[in-house]
Amino acid sequence: MTRTERLYRIHQLLNGSQAISRRELLAELECSQATLTRDLEYLRSQLNAPILYDSELGAYRLAVAAPGPAYALPGLWFNDTEIHALLAIEHLLESIQPGLLAPHIAALRKRLEGLLGRERHAPEEVRRRILLLPAHVRRPALAHFSVCAEATLSRRCLRLLHHDRHLDTVSSRDVSPQRLVRYKENWYLDCWCHLREAVRTFAVDALRGVEMLDLPAKEVSDAELNAILASGYGIYAGRDVKWATLRFTPWQGRWTSAETWHADQRSHYDDAGRYILEVPYSDDTELVMDILKYGAEVEVLAPADLRAKVAERLRLAAEQYR
Repeated sequence: MTRTERLYRIHQLLNGSQAISRRELLAELECSQATLTRDLEYLRSQLNAPILYDSELGAYRLAVAAPGPAYALPGLWFNDTEIHALLAIEHLLESIQPGLLAPHIAALRKRLEGLLGRERHAPEEVRRRILLLPAHVRRPALAHFSVCAEATLSRRCLRLLHHDRHLDTVSSRDVSPQRLVRYKENWYLDCWCHLREAVRTFAVDALRGVEMLDLPAKEVSDAELNAILASGYGIYAGRDVKWATLRFTPWQGRWTSAETWHADQRSHYDDAGRYILEVPYSDDTELVMDILKYGAEVEVLAPADLRAKVAERLRLAAEQYR
């Protein structure tokens, strides 16, 4: 029985009887006398439980609560493993996006740390031993992210000032946010764009201004969103799907064969032990960037236009070193 479970059981036993002896408590909880003493003291000092030892009865009972903070068990109870997991998740999310959760869960975190106390795997140890080191992160403004999240969940329209990095221009768009997506270390907002009358995706870090409008958001079904955004490789997707065939060297294939590039990908090994990967894509922008990072360890077999584009990018890169 974990500490949390013991505290809850003590609460039940004291509420269910006028008095209960130490021997009965020890038998019910299956713990040592020292552990029971610590648990009773925690209930008194941390949760204001009016627990008294009645020497005449030789038993513990609940007294009438004295003036001061009310005695009540927290509304949610977790065992130690669950508390550790929640604290670890909070720590990981803060590593992904600093400040994202802190204002909203400070009270819950304090309660969880109190429940956990100073037993094994204290919260400080969780934060010290479990690390997340994001790479190539573009940090969005926390204020912009918060408004996007609030509008997405409350189903309200947004007015975005979006920086187009290709054209280096800023434009205003009224959109109906559908979902926030964390993809390859960065945040994206899937929307219905009222200007283009189509589904569009905006990088949250590219937003220069965000305003929530007093208008209900247009609903786009999950099926339609997935048909447009999940059909092709990466964040740049669409309905016009092509298939790329990539051939990795036997050495690189040891790692790439363990990766999922797309839910619908196909793969096999050829007679020479090379790893053949086929992935669907609509816009080749991101796919080209991912192929280039493997250098000589991968070759594009098809389609011809993708092969030519990657070859040209490699030629231009090589020119810079001549």
